[in-house]
Amino acid sequence: MQVLVASNRGPVSFRRAEDGTLTMRRGGGGLVSGLASVASGTDLLWVCAALSDDDRTAARQDPEGRLDKAGHDTGAVRMLDIPEKTFHRAYNSVANSTLWFIHHLLYATPTAPHFDAVFRRDWQAYTAYNAAFAGALGQDAEQGAKVVVQDYHLALVPGMLREARPDLRIAHFSHTPWAPPAYFRLLPDDIGAALLEGMLGADHLGFLCDRWAEAFLSCCDEILGARVDPVAGTVTHRGRTTRVGVHALGIDGPELRERAGRADVAERMAALREQVGDRQLLLRIDRTELSKNIVRGLAAYWELLLNHPEWRGRVVHLAFAYPSRTDLAEYRAYTAEVERLAAEINDEFGTDDWTPLILEVKDDYARSLAAYQLADVLVVNPIRDGMNLVAKEGPVLSDKGCALVLSREAGAAAELSDDALIVNPFDVSQTAEMLNQALLLSPDDRKARAKRLSDAATALPPTRWFAEQLAALD
Repeated sequence: MQVLVASNRGPVSFRRAEDGTLTMRRGGGGLVSGLASVASGTDLLWVCAALSDDDRTAARQDPEGRLDKAGHDTGAVRMLDIPEKTFHRAYNSVANSTLWFIHHLLYATPTAPHFDAVFRRDWQAYTAYNAAFAGALGQDAEQGAKVVVQDYHLALVPGMLREARPDLRIAHFSHTPWAPPAYFRLLPDDIGAALLEGMLGADHLGFLCDRWAEAFLSCCDEILGARVDPVAGTVTHRGRTTRVGVHALGIDGPELRERAGRADVAERMAALREQVGDRQLLLRIDRTELSKNIVRGLAAYWELLLNHPEWRGRVVHLAFAYPSRTDLAEYRAYTAEVERLAAEINDEFGTDDWTPLILEVKDDYARSLAAYQLADVLVVNPIRDGMNLVAKEGPVLSDKGCALVLSREAGAAAELSDDALIVNPFDVSQTAEMLNQALLLSPDDRKARAKRLSDAATALPPTRWFAEQLAALD
């Protein structure tokens, strides 16, 4: 059986070495790990975009961008050399500055969005970008092959591919939330309809939790006038029926623990122990992404120290904020605000022998794995999140038991709410009080909660998550 996967970011990337040769690196993330486990027994082709100049150079070495079995374990790869201007407009202007904002409810609506002639030009690029993927998939797919398309970058691909290759079995998976109809209607009418109809070209649509699947069904009902069966999870539109399912992506526990046991993690753990001392450790790990709600999270820590002075000198907040989308002005401004607030907290409460907040605005995966193992409280308070795997990784790696303060707007809350301390992400005062409660939990209570959270977090590891979607196409 042939399986094709389509995603913006592929399983490999390239970088030019000092001697001018291209070196290849395997990508990270649950999707790559999940596919690695099925690649050996499957005729697998991964279609992705070239994301850098070095990727484009590698892709141009073959007329069709094929990088077959190039020393990695994720099957054959076809890397598309999409014109840079087209890619930028599709990826930054539409996918990340429009669709991401819609699905995460991020717009300040008195001033945005603003859909004008420039946006229409960008939408044409998004359409061309999706058409490039659909064309490559249609060209390489054997009769009756299974195609699994990933995420909001490629929402039009199922419909385009269905039209060209009706023999194929097509799935699409959304790694983000889905906006409710009232918010989805911010999009121009024709573009909103095009996105929904593009998705409905699939035989099976996957979402991370029931809320996002239900929101999609409601959009199909209210915007397209499609026939929706919420019990069966089906949408019938223009003579075709699409099934909608929920696949709650989890953590590969053994793989994560193995990585966390390596020397580079142990080295960073020793340094962290020295920084924190015998104080309780409150941890957050995020990208500097607008939806992650870092500013309100830090404000809640400020309020904790203000209202509960007994914690001063007894707790350290370690905040990892990995740079994200630095080519977008909103993200640069948000990162600056995070840094400003962190400095104010330290100025207000810090002493000669206590730094209340340690902010790291850099990517250091090994340091994150070390911090998980030491944390007493993990804070995950997004405005809105498709899943949020940080909420799952923390309990899996916790040595002594870690309390989880979790936003009710994270997809992970559907599975973890029984043992997490749930907060409204907009309520800073409530979050501050929940941080206090988390710090006051007994060691036995924390340990018991963390064990149950870990069990839930590993219930559907990437291998099974991907296998479920393939099985849904049978």
